[in-house]
Amino acid sequence: MLTKRIIPCLDVRDGRVVKGVNFVGLADVSSPVALGNYYSKNGADELVFYDITASNEGRRLFADALRAVAEQIFIPLTVGGGIHTIDDFDRVLKCGADKVSVNSGAIRDPQLITEAAKKYGSQCVVLSADVKRVDGRFVLYAKGGRENTGLDAVEWIRKGAERGAGEIVLNSIDTDGVKKGFDLEMLNEVCEVVSVPVIASGGAGAIDDFVTLFKTLPKVDAGLAASIFHFGEVRISDLKAALRENGIPVRI
Repeated sequence: MLTKRIIPCLDVRDGRVVKGVNFVGLADVSSPVALGNYYSKNGADELVFYDITASNEGRRLFADALRAVAEQIFIPLTVGGGIHTIDDFDRVLKCGADKVSVNSGAIRDPQLITEAAKKYGSQCVVLSADVKRVDGRFVLYAKGGRENTGLDAVEWIRKGAERGAGEIVLNSIDTDGVKKGFDLEMLNEVCEVVSVPVIASGGAGAIDDFVTLFKTLPKVDAGLAASIFHFGEVRISDLKAALRENGIPVRI
């Protein structure tokens, strides 16, 4: 059985890690280099680096901060923010990323997923989806959760996997930063329509939330979180020990 991955997320704005609730109210946390180095040495399976305002501000991802993080870590690094072209993929990979996460750029041009998968391989292309309930529907949002696209999120994700995305990060805006548990209903809908790995993001508040996630939805491959790791509320070593005690395979 494949081990479940635990992935801290660095939401970076102006070169600093920030965190909010429901994608708003962002507060300064720490240096991405310091946090990345800490997680690399303390049991994280992978690391995600998001330049969270790049798309909304219409600019490129901050390469200097990314390079500094990549030089300090020895675990796979997924990078996103302001990825709109194949050249953006190339630039980010040359800065040290192992995988590239695309969101708003793929919404603007879905062919970007296909082109990137052909050039770099599906394993390099991560489709990140920011999703919120609107009138009982799961709706896709763009530009860091600021823009309602009106698109059915589950169908968008299904098509993204068909186009070549090798992994899905499902960000629930409804549960982001709330710390009441992952959005199991939303995750289940996505797991039913794709065969590629699905990463759960948004809502983790305690170790039990990860146990519930993997026991309820064994198709979910990884749990991603930010503030509970950043502020020391949950240590990854303690989390993995608890998962193993519950019969959930993890890398220790």
